Amino acid sequence: MSRTVDCVKMGEKLEGLDFLPFPGELGQKVYDNVSKEAWKQWLGQQTILINEYRLSSLDPKARTFLLEEMQKFLFDDQDLDMPEEFKSI
Repeated sequence: MSRTVDCVKMGEKLEGLDFLPFPGELGQKVYDNVSKEAWKQWLGQQTILINEYRLSSLDPKARTFLLEEMQKFLFDDQDLDMPEEFKSI
């Protein structure tokens, strides 16, 4: 039986992640409060950010930027710092 979480992004009880997406306190927060569906949506947004801004996972500034954007997307319900061509009209 899969575990469920009260997803902060989707606002309902949904299937939770199978494992911590990354180590640390923030990884635990995501695991405890984010559904598989919301995480899947974030991964799509993250891919756009990485590709359009040409981010490198080796760059500490890029990693910090992505963590900040992830927190906005999953927990703060804020607009992401998306490239112009991906912003809603």
